[in-house]
Amino acid sequence: MRKRRKVWLALALLLPVWIPGQVRIKDLVSIENAQQKPLIGYGLVVGLDGTGDRSSSSRGAVFTVQTISNMLERFGITVPKEQLRTRNVAAVMVTAKTPLFGRVGSSFDVTVSSLGDASSLEGGVLLMTPLLGIDGTYYAQAQGAVSIGGYNIETMAGEKIRKNHALVGRIPNGATLERPLEGQAFDLSTPVRLLLRDPDFVTATKIAEGINRYYNQVDSNPSGLLN
Repeated sequence: MRKRRKVWLALALLLPVWIPGQVRIKDLVSIENAQQKPLIGYGLVVGLDGTGDRSSSSRGAVFTVQTISNMLERFGITVPKEQLRTRNVAAVMVTAKTPLFGRVGSSFDVTVSSLGDASSLEGGVLLMTPLLGIDGTYYAQAQGAVSIGGYNIETMAGEKIRKNHALVGRIPNGATLERPLEGQAFDLSTPVRLLLRDPDFVTATKIAEGINRYYNQVDSNPSGLLN
């Protein structure tokens, strides 16, 4: 029964609807309670070509030195903080959204943004970074090579050449879901509700009519909700 219902929903979302011209229902609606969770994490990008954070206590990103020191200690390596050099490392914030109906093991993209005073993330690799939800719950792990689609360099003559923004990058499929997502399973005892992205009664009626050409018992109301 559960499998049959999922197949029905998938087929219904792909049905065309006349408003005016044919568009897919999936492009007009979202499913109630099926939302992407925003995730965030703090990590390090390594392997930079001298474009990372400064280590000077007066001008640089002190938290980068602290993070490197803590990481090395977990590997049994102790280095005085004043001797650490961070120009090949940058502290970053990692953000993402969980995939809709994602399962444990699903991969999804992440965005990596410089937190310190690095000049570029080009060529860097994000080390393993836990991603947390708004409530602090651990959901995913991110890691991989950062793609920035630009550069920020300085010539021998001191001329700066820049293309696009070199301090924000992406890692395609760089995160792996490690925890089941709650609230995205269908309950057979309750109806599936479709929410219009732009609520409109006429559009809701057209969608209900389009689905009812193939299935029955789909209703719409003036708020743009389909039951």
